[in-house]
Amino acid sequence: MSRSALLILGLVLLAGAAIFAPIVMAFEPEQMPGDFVLTWGKQHYLVPVIWSLCASGAVGLLYLFYRR
Repeated sequence: MSRSALLILGLVLLAGAAIFAPIVMAFEPEQMPGDFVLTWGKQHYLVPVIWSLCASGAVGLLYLFYRR
């Protein structure tokens, strides 16, 4: 694969993780390294970065396999 294709795949993975973050936050998974706490007013929100990247990668792989 060329560098531009890998860059596009990486950007799609990150965009998917940003989209999946609120959905994964609703399940309240355990905190993992790489996660961070977002403070908005007096509320604290745990942003599950690793879980969101895993969900985005899994959906991307499912799409890849079902597309063929």
